Amino acid sequence: MLKLSEIKELIQLVDQTSVHELDIELEGTHLTIRKANKTEVVTSQPVATQQYLQVPQQAMPQFLNPSAATDAGQQSAAGEKSAADSSLHKIVSPMVGTFYRSPSPEAGSFVSVGDKVNEKSTVCIIEAMKLMNELEAEVKGEIVEILVENGQLVEFGQPLFLVKSE
Repeated sequence: MLKLSEIKELIQLVDQTSVHELDIELEGTHLTIRKANKTEVVTSQPVATQQYLQVPQQAMPQFLNPSAATDAGQQSAAGEKSAADSSLHKIVSPMVGTFYRSPSPEAGSFVSVGDKVNEKSTVCIIEAMKLMNELEAEVKGEIVEILVENGQLVEFGQPLFLVKSE
């Protein structure tokens, strides 16, 4: 049986490579990861046995939890709408990964709403494949809105912050 962390790594690998489809059959469970415009996960019933992958829904990552994905889609759509309705600069994710507001769990956030930033200000970290990638503001201004939660999975091009440019 595959662990959720292993499935997450496989999805990230497929998303970041030229591989378009990955098909795995392991211990009677069949997993297919297929990439079109976005990576999607398709699972089927176990092939030869009646074993099922039992995972509590609240423990499922957002990309495997249909209700969380719907909520995230609505939040993302709301964030994109507010960004489109104003003249604010969007800081977007340059990759698929996990969003972190601070350099460590006990440290304070890089930025908060109302903070002034310049082009070289670090605003967050995106973790991808165990690598911590610092993201800079690339614009001088004031943080108006933070569109994602700490620890949330983000997609390539997803708006993370809204900045009122100076």
